[in-house]
Amino acid sequence: MRTRPLVITAVVAVGALALAGCSSPAPSSTQNPDGTTTVTVRLWDETVAASYEESFAAFEKANSDIDVEVSVVPWDEYWTQLRTDVAGSTAADVFWVNSSSYAGYADSNNLVNIDEALGSNARGAWESSVVDQFTRDDVLWGVPQVYDAGIATYYNADLLEEAGVDPESLGSLVWSPDEDDDTFLDVAKKLTVDESGTRGDEKGFSGDKLAQYGTNIGNDLQAILLPYIGSNGGSFEDGEQFSFAEPASAQAFQYLVDAVNDAHVAPPGAETNADGDFSRDAFIDGKLALFQSGVYNLKNVADGADFDWGVVPMASGPKGRVSVTNGIVAAGNAQSEKQDQIKRVLSWMGSEEGNAYLGTSGSAVPAVTAAEDAFTSYWSGEDVDVTPFFDSVNGATPIPAPSSSHYEDGAAVFEPIFDQMFEGDREVGEALTQAQDLANVAVTDG
Repeated sequence: MRTRPLVITAVVAVGALALAGCSSPAPSSTQNPDGTTTVTVRLWDETVAASYEESFAAFEKANSDIDVEVSVVPWDEYWTQLRTDVAGSTAADVFWVNSSSYAGYADSNNLVNIDEALGSNARGAWESSVVDQFTRDDVLWGVPQVYDAGIATYYNADLLEEAGVDPESLGSLVWSPDEDDDTFLDVAKKLTVDESGTRGDEKGFSGDKLAQYGTNIGNDLQAILLPYIGSNGGSFEDGEQFSFAEPASAQAFQYLVDAVNDAHVAPPGAETNADGDFSRDAFIDGKLALFQSGVYNLKNVADGADFDWGVVPMASGPKGRVSVTNGIVAAGNAQSEKQDQIKRVLSWMGSEEGNAYLGTSGSAVPAVTAAEDAFTSYWSGEDVDVTPFFDSVNGATPIPAPSSSHYEDGAAVFEPIFDQMFEGDREVGEALTQAQDLANVAVTDG
């Protein structure tokens, strides 16, 4: 645990691979007047972009014929812009993709085959779970950049002390659809305070006017939905079809929606639906006691919080503590004319040397296994214990992150319905059934 008042930054994660040969390419129409070739790299995070700038500066010293340009498109615009640019042949030469977005681009021949470009032996340098996640039809479709490890719970030590909650007790909390077995909500209520100063477990509490939230339950797929579904024995996808309406998954959704709208231990759905960073910012601002999230928010919390905080395992469910692990890869644009230069940039991004810039800044867990120590060493030096993130994926088998080829088509259908559920405007069972049926039609037709 530590205190560190600094500036709030926005973070997500990234990584790298083994440096390829550095021979100069033959002259082409893609060259600049000075003889260099510009390779564009697009991602969605400003903090990681800063780490990339340092990394590519080192790359350019050894590759004077290549100029790497990094651009950032915000998350809320990223996927719409990527789809438009790929369709219009104006996409960046290298761009980030996640597990729920890459398959469609791979199937439509828009991504570089990494096994052919860099050799299948390169796989051995990268986090195996990320390699598996982005392998489709026995082909790897991106260079692993970041490994998110698992989900854990950040806590505000000052707010816990005020409520008389021992941080050491948090790791043994259990959530359950059976009220007799549930211990999580009792603590979350104790940590929730209305505008009159009344706590959620006290008489006279008003859930309509909250000054402090106990936890960050909401429509957050990676940090909330998947871990709760998995720890209740449910699933989100079954092959190319969605399965989130099955009984075990529906039970988890019901628990979450009730926690927001009946127990009032979390921010209103209207707030978190409109702003995906609402809960993170509330935690940093000292208005949220327990923040369930991943390492992708570690730098944000460390740089922004001006109170004592720490990290503990997330609450267990009926089936134990089931997390989700995720990764991001740098995909090469197969339609670009700069294939030789793209291969060399991707090779650098997947090397220990290129990836280390992310780990040494603490921004992300490198997906290059040899560079991961740089990340843990950084946080050890900051007196932050990051083991809960890794322990959560080393126990029970993680629930898979979505990876169907037309996930985006399905998400466009089910996300608005999920939002309505979390705002209390739709009955959970009926909404999930409709969302699943419509989303499965969308992915089939897509």
